[in-house]
This record gives sequence, C-alpha cells and structure tokens, in this order.
Amino acid sequence: MTAPTRMLLSHNCTLADDQVSPLNRADFAHVFMSALKPHQAIRCSLIDNPHWIVEVLFDPQQHSSTDVAMLCAQSLSSRRLADPYPKLDNHTVMLLGGIKTTPALGSSPTSLRPGEWGVDVVETVSPQEFLAGINWETAIAMIKGLSILKEKQKKTLYQGHLSFCPYVELTLTTLCL
Repeated sequence: MTAPTRMLLSHNCTLADDQVSPLNRADFAHVFMSALKPHQAIRCSLIDNPHWIVEVLFDPQQHSSTDVAMLCAQSLSSRRLADPYPKLDNHTVMLLGGIKTTPALGSSPTSLRPGEWGVDVVETVSPQEFLAGINWETAIAMIKGLSILKEKQKKTLYQGHLSFCPYVELTLTTLCL
C-alpha cells in the first residue's frame, strides 16, 4: 500500500458574518470530516496548529490531489448551500495551495512538511480582487518546478436555484510555503 498523501487546509473567509454562518475551527473541520466520510480512501481530522485547521490524508492511487481539492471545494460549497440564512446571490470557494519544498517551520506533528500540500480554502465574492490582493499570478509566475493547486467553486443564482460551477487548475510550479 502506498503512503498516504497529506494535505493541510486553512480557511480564509472574506465574507461578512451577516452574509453566511460563521465557521469556527471545529465547524470548518466538521464540514470536511462529514462530507468526505463516505470516501474510504480519504480521512480528515481537526488539528491543533495556529495556521492549519484540517489534515486530509488520502490514497494517491485512488484520488489525485486535484480530485481531493474538488471534493473539498464541493464540501464547503454544499455546506454553504445548506446555510439556513444565506444572504448572498453568489460567492466563490477557491482552494489555493502548493507542495511545500522548504524545511518545516516547526517540529510539531501538525507542521506542514516538505512534499505535503498546504491549501488555503478561500471564500470570497470577488476572486479576481482576492487573487490580485495576494499577488497570486506574480507569485506563481516567479517560481518553477513542482505543483500549484487552484480549485474554485462558484456559487451562482439561476432562476431562484443555487448551483456551483466547478473549476480546476493544476499547473507545474513550485510553491515555497
């Protein structure tokens, strides 16, 4: 059996608390633990780390990193669809991350280590403004090598029905997290 691939998730919600239900660390982790539970080759857990919230372990022979990112984006998108008082006509869930290529920043077992995916789960009404604000395109254009992950779920309102439009982009680049 192949060693599991490790993906750590953080959360960056730029939506106002009156637009969606706020998610604390435990709530955020529960989104993925419950939604991904039916996938036997994927395990999720809440971790104790100042930045990372969720550890996702998956069998790379059964799921690619892009597959897992898509499932994560769908999980949070579905949670937001079920929100009892959504006050947004649309918003986007993006997963932005890369494979760590530099030494771990700490010795904690919850630290992101070389070869692991560090992924920021972003909720925003303006993905272009968010990406421009973090200088994403310039940052990824300057580094060459391994993998970058950009996964997006756009929530849109069509004739009174909410739906999500998935978008996946996996390009070859090294991201030094």
